[in-house]
Amino acid sequence: MQEGQLLMTQADRDRLVTLRKAKKRLITQREAAAELDLSVRQVKRLLYGLKKRGDKAVVHGLRGRPSQRRIAEAVEREAVKILSADVYQGFGPTLAAEYLREKHHIEASKETVRQWIMRGKLWRAHEQKVPAVHVWRPRRSRSGELVQWDTSEHDWLEGRGEKLYLIAMIDDATSRLLARFVRHDTTAENMKLLWSYLEKFGRLLAFYTDKASLFRTAEKRKRDEPGVEKDAVEMPPTQIGRALRELGITWIAAHSPQAKGRVERNFKTAQDRLVKGMRVAGVKTLEQA
Repeated sequence: MQEGQLLMTQADRDRLVTLRKAKKRLITQREAAAELDLSVRQVKRLLYGLKKRGDKAVVHGLRGRPSQRRIAEAVEREAVKILSADVYQGFGPTLAAEYLREKHHIEASKETVRQWIMRGKLWRAHEQKVPAVHVWRPRRSRSGELVQWDTSEHDWLEGRGEKLYLIAMIDDATSRLLARFVRHDTTAENMKLLWSYLEKFGRLLAFYTDKASLFRTAEKRKRDEPGVEKDAVEMPPTQIGRALRELGITWIAAHSPQAKGRVERNFKTAQDRLVKGMRVAGVKTLEQA
């Protein structure tokens, strides 16, 4: 076996068989070109190489050599050292690549960074679970037609400061977002965000929320009262409900978290990327958040 054959693939061996037949004139060069899906000129060049260099002529000259585009190992070591810091714990390839580029001026694709952090044992790919089949409700067609409104309770500062809540309003048609951190998920704080939304974007047609007590007054029942046999009683609106009525904005109640998918997915992203961004920035107060 010649030296070049050590790097041969099965495709190389098949090509070699065809070239040998053409060399022995068992088939014409045109037939060899058709069989190899090459031009006659390429076949002639390969036959010349076969005569000069033997079987290894079918192996590409760059095979086995490191790519000239490969990033230096020193850069990889520096990147892994940076991402080993506590503030970057749990960063995935996409977010890590962004921070390396923006804060440390290390340019690398997210796939390259994925290889780096896996080799550095900083991150491990997780098996994707097959999601439950859920048909997404189509988006509304126009901005302002429907806005999803919800609050996320989460350890946003990872123990560095006080407990915060994130109140968010996201447009169903465009995903335009307005959000604010608050200390308490109260009527007053939600009304402040409502006022900010109206000042910034104008009056909308409808809000889509959960059935929290901020938006709906629950009918009070005694513990031993069956309830199912009693006709529903229309309860007076909450302060937010009354404000929406006066503004002519419809309130729509969602019957499940999946129904508020747009805002729920936004919170999931924020609980990953925003939390890590605030960690890197050293955020410890509501004002900084």
